[in-house]
Amino acid sequence: MESIRLLLICLSLCGAAIPAASQDAPNMPAKPNIVLIMADDLGGRDLPAYGNRFNEAPNIDRLAAEGMRFRNAYAAPVCSATRASIQSGQYPARVGIFDFIPGHWRPYEKVIVPTHRTQHLPEDIVTLGDAMQAAGYKTGYFGKWHLHNGRQNLPNTRGYDTAHMYAGGGFYSPKFVPPYNGGGGQRLSTQLTEMSIDFMKENKQQPFFLFLSHYDVHVQLDADKDLIDKYLSKPKAADYPSNAVYAAMIEHVDDSVGEMLQAIEELGLADNTIFIFYSDNGGVDNRFDNVPLLTGKGKAAYPEGHPLTYIATSNAPLRAGKGTLYEGGIRVPLVVRWPGKVPAGSTSDAIVCSADFYPTFLDVGQGKAPPQQVLDGVSMLPALTKNSFDSSREVFTHYPVFHHEQPMSALRKGDWKIVENLVSGEFELFNLKYDVNEMTDLKFSYAEKTAEMKEALDKWQRDTNAQHPVPNPDFDPARRYEWGKHPYRQ
Repeated sequence: MESIRLLLICLSLCGAAIPAASQDAPNMPAKPNIVLIMADDLGGRDLPAYGNRFNEAPNIDRLAAEGMRFRNAYAAPVCSATRASIQSGQYPARVGIFDFIPGHWRPYEKVIVPTHRTQHLPEDIVTLGDAMQAAGYKTGYFGKWHLHNGRQNLPNTRGYDTAHMYAGGGFYSPKFVPPYNGGGGQRLSTQLTEMSIDFMKENKQQPFFLFLSHYDVHVQLDADKDLIDKYLSKPKAADYPSNAVYAAMIEHVDDSVGEMLQAIEELGLADNTIFIFYSDNGGVDNRFDNVPLLTGKGKAAYPEGHPLTYIATSNAPLRAGKGTLYEGGIRVPLVVRWPGKVPAGSTSDAIVCSADFYPTFLDVGQGKAPPQQVLDGVSMLPALTKNSFDSSREVFTHYPVFHHEQPMSALRKGDWKIVENLVSGEFELFNLKYDVNEMTDLKFSYAEKTAEMKEALDKWQRDTNAQHPVPNPDFDPARRYEWGKHPYRQ
């Protein structure tokens, strides 16, 4: 199977390949290194660079001061979907992985939600790692993968020369595939950073693409006790949960960013390295399963039943959080530093999404797009280097399963956003310029705009073969909110 996949990649990326580089690419000197650091479940308003007044992230603050901060960056509402999108350059609906793997399941709900077309990244996908290898890059992947753990679907078989996938065990007893011989009992975030720095040292003489995928700040929340104590003694911020464990986890991630920046400078690579910080979905503003957190290696920082054992963050003024298609679930932080190319201390209103990394990296690395693979993403290079972007761009999200909300599909186009409830068939229309918290439904006041947005969303769903829920013959109103074992696990 692996040999067939490699043959397909070769045929796709060799002679018949189509250049992906824009008019900017030929003027570039040496191909830049690319470092992508992704946090897990970090909300769009959790960082001081985005206005948070409780959490501390001085290294990410520095990154923003030396680079560009995006105001309208989007991800899928859950992890596997975003990760599949990054690796394919496609919307999750087109890939067929729209929920986390294996997915949520309510057997007695009003509708039966769809299942993934495959429970792993499809074999015919030419991954971002594959494409960067073909462009002459050494590729590394360290951390959470969540696109299946089977041998044929690990990052080191899907385009990454060096990889250690996080395989469970939590933040203080992590396991990796392939096994990692370093670490010395250090925290997961520290080990992943160590792996990443070693990779950069080993490949400093050639262009490299490094994907550092943290498990922080995912539940179960856990952090070093001294950091938790630091935030427990800190005054709370108004209208924010000020969760000490969550804040400590953010500091762990920020420490990783700082160590990576320092290593890049010490290696003399800073001027020719694109450094990117991103999150895979919005913050967790409530737990659907009410499982208590762990705190400080099992030493409780909060009494049992305290609300902060269930509430990691608030995405306000953005509505809702992870597992929804409201802004709190899908609008995420994105900061990019590229000395001499990206203006320091700048911000961008460009509407960008997870599918954009693939064409962007091909663009800056002078790579070639696989001709048989649709790329839904748009290169961010003009927005990064020239502040040039389409202010009326369309970005779609599709989440046809139950989580913290009902199954939904959504389209943002410019300032406008439409949300479709895939159970009731009802629509909501918002203008995000004046109503970022999505409180005022304008569908009756702007009937023509509603019709236009509905038509565009419907066409996209058909074009991508987006899957929809179907009526459930076993619907039981008394049991509809029960969670069951996903069919994939049975």
